[in-house]
Amino acid sequence: MTILDESKIIKIFQKELGNKKFVSEDVEIFKMGKIKMVVKVDTFVQSTDMPPKMRMEDAARKSIIACISDFAAKGIKPQYGIISLNLPKMISRTKINEMSKGFRRASDEFNIKILGGDTNEGKEIVINVSIFGTTDKIVRRKGAKKGDVIFVTGPFGYTASGLKIVLEKKKGVNHFVKKAIKSVFNPSPKLDFGVKNRNYFTSSMDSSDGLSTTLNEMANQSKCKFIINNIPTEKEVLEFAKSHKIDPNNLVFHGGEEYEFVFTASKKNKILIKKNASLSKTPIIEIGYVTKGKGVFLEKQEKFVTLKDLGWHHFRK
Repeated sequence: MTILDESKIIKIFQKELGNKKFVSEDVEIFKMGKIKMVVKVDTFVQSTDMPPKMRMEDAARKSIIACISDFAAKGIKPQYGIISLNLPKMISRTKINEMSKGFRRASDEFNIKILGGDTNEGKEIVINVSIFGTTDKIVRRKGAKKGDVIFVTGPFGYTASGLKIVLEKKKGVNHFVKKAIKSVFNPSPKLDFGVKNRNYFTSSMDSSDGLSTTLNEMANQSKCKFIINNIPTEKEVLEFAKSHKIDPNNLVFHGGEEYEFVFTASKKNKILIKKNASLSKTPIIEIGYVTKGKGVFLEKQEKFVTLKDLGWHHFRK
C-alpha cells in the first residue's frame, strides 16, 4: 500500500471539492459581502503534540498559538476563536481547570474573544482551534522578487534542542536547557511585528513545520532562488549540537516547532524594518537574499549547497 503524504492527501480533497486552482497558504480567505474574512484551523493531538512534562495549561495555550503564528506571518490581527475538544471519559477536573486557564492566557495575551465550540468524548485529548479575523489584504507565501532580502523573526534551533532534551534526555548547560524547553512549551509568535510591518513584506510564511520547509515553499511559490548566507542561530545552540555530535543544520533548519516566521522585503525597506524591529524588541535576523533561478541554497565560502526540504511533514516516513 502506498503511503500518501500530507500534500497528496490535500490535493485529493481539493480536487474532489472542485478547487482546481488551490494554492497552499497559511490561512484561508473568503468574502462575506464586502468583508474579507480570514480563518485558520489547527489541531493539537495529545499523543503527538504534547511532550512529557508539558502542563495541560501550556498545551491549551499552544493550541491557540499555532493559529496565532499563522496570523502573524500574514500580518493580520486575530479577533475571534472557536474551540472543539475531544476529551477522555475519565479526565479529571484538575486537567479541565488547567486547560481553561491555558485558553484564557492565550485569549488575553492576543486579545481574542473565544465564542464557544464543541465538546466530545474520545480516547485522548484533541484540541481543534479555529481563529477568525478580517483584513483588506494578506502577505502571501509567493511574492519574493530578485534582489529582495530574506529575514526570520528569531533565532532557530532552540525548539529542536528542547525536544531532544525532553524526549531523548540530552544534557546541556542549565540556562540553555531552560531556554530550549521554554521555546517548546511556551512559544511566542511575533504578532505585533507582523501586523505593523506587513506593508513592507513581499512574501512571508509561518515556520512551524521547519525552516527548510518554509524556505523551499516560499522559493517555489515565488519562482525564485533563495540564497542563505547567514545561519540564524546562537552560539549556545551550536555548542549543544557539538557536545552531542548532532549536525547543527538539523536543529536549525529541519527541527520545526518554531512559531516564528520568514519574510522577504525590498532592500529599500531594510533599514525601516530593522528600526521597527528594534523599537518592538523583535529579534529579526537577515539570513540571505533572493535571486533568479529556483531552489534554496546555503552559501559558504563561495560554495553553494542545496538546502532540501527536510522539515516536518505528516504521514512522511
